[in-house]
Amino acid sequence: MEIGSVAPTFTLANQFGETVESSSLVGGSVLVFFPFAFSRVCTDELGQLRDNLDLFDAAGVTLVAISVDHKYTLRAFADANDISFDLLADFWPHGLVTRTFAAFDETKGYAERVSYVLDGAGTVRAVVSSEHGQGRPIADYSRALSAVEAAL
Repeated sequence: MEIGSVAPTFTLANQFGETVESSSLVGGSVLVFFPFAFSRVCTDELGQLRDNLDLFDAAGVTLVAISVDHKYTLRAFADANDISFDLLADFWPHGLVTRTFAAFDETKGYAERVSYVLDGAGTVRAVVSSEHGQGRPIADYSRALSAVEAAL
């Protein structure tokens, strides 16, 4: 998805089995697509997001992370890593939402490392991504959020 495009709407279950609709993410959001819970890079990356939640809170955006893992896997992962933000399960149909965001690796069957910073209207204002096996640096999120705040 490109900057300026309108993000698709979605409904997914979080790690507690609660329904989360994109329309409930008011004021802007950061959607973090990640391959798998419990993988080394994802654990490190989501841990950095957890440790820097104040960055997202200060920008007035809701942070959610999305993978093709099952909600029970995401609950175990959140509990093991003290993650309080929503982890959304795009488990079945496998990767449907991830595909609509052009973040699904069809060859490998999981999400690519891409994050979309959305404004309150659901428009993509910034994209943060990295190669497979490399986490997205927090500094990239900070720059993306600053650019979005300056544009609004």
